[in-house]
Amino acid sequence: MRYWLTRLGAAILLLLAVSMLTFGAMNILGDPLFNILGPVARDTSNPRSVELIEQAKAQYHLDDPLPIRYVLWLSDFVRGDFGVQFSEDGQPPVADLITERAPRTLALLIMAQVMAIAVAIPWALWSASRANSTADKVSTVGAFLVIAIPEFALAVIFSYIFGIRLGWFPLTYTADTSLGERFHALLLPAITLAIPICAVYQRLLRTDLITTLQEDFILTARAKGVSRRSILFRHALRPSMFSFVTIVAITSGALIGGALVVENIFIIPGLGRAIVEAILREDFPVVLTIVMIVALAFVLLNLIVDMIYSIIDPRVRR
Repeated sequence: MRYWLTRLGAAILLLLAVSMLTFGAMNILGDPLFNILGPVARDTSNPRSVELIEQAKAQYHLDDPLPIRYVLWLSDFVRGDFGVQFSEDGQPPVADLITERAPRTLALLIMAQVMAIAVAIPWALWSASRANSTADKVSTVGAFLVIAIPEFALAVIFSYIFGIRLGWFPLTYTADTSLGERFHALLLPAITLAIPICAVYQRLLRTDLITTLQEDFILTARAKGVSRRSILFRHALRPSMFSFVTIVAITSGALIGGALVVENIFIIPGLGRAIVEAILREDFPVVLTIVMIVALAFVLLNLIVDMIYSIIDPRVRR
């Protein structure tokens, strides 16, 4: 219990640090009042403009000191009130924007992770069982080549070849289509995200598998006549999964960065596209909410990793 309380406390402190840094940066940069009202914020000679300025200051607490504004924002965020967008009418509220766009990004990330893991594990097992062979060397070169290609370049190439030239996939995501059509629209972006991380997973797991296959208990299993397939799947895979589980959790948070690029190239109205739009118009409430959601997801994934560690090897709780 003490182990889990320590991990939970560290997670809460991390989230508080992220929220403080992000809130401070967002409120120091730019002029929130101008972002809300536009040129009206500079026109103090018009009584109507002055009235709008005072209303905006009261609504967004712009006259309060920064620490007070942070506490007010954090208390609202914890209760699930993400505020309103920086606009004259504040519509749609940030919560509605997140509710609309988050499922698309989540579906994209889950599809990409499932594809990457499903390919990386058998690929790593196949490569590790043939370590230093010609096939393994070709596999290594291919993996490094894939890792070296930037995601935006891969997205542009795939969009041109499979979207424009061959017409196999739609070039844009349409929200009011059927579930099958939406899945089809997310398939190519998910493949684009999955390919680089699949190569990373394969390289890491292959290395750990090769190390495990040299352990004494593996040599003993071989001496007893256990088949190579059984050695790989039943004896070598589980103790080789520590680093793999960690990198999957870390990559799940980092995939948001890849989704930011991919969603804009494939025109998917998800969180990645939303945060780009919000940054361009300096819509701080939207940026803050998305950053905190990503940070919260990252922390939860790492707590899940700790839980998986404790299942794989109970000694980590000691």
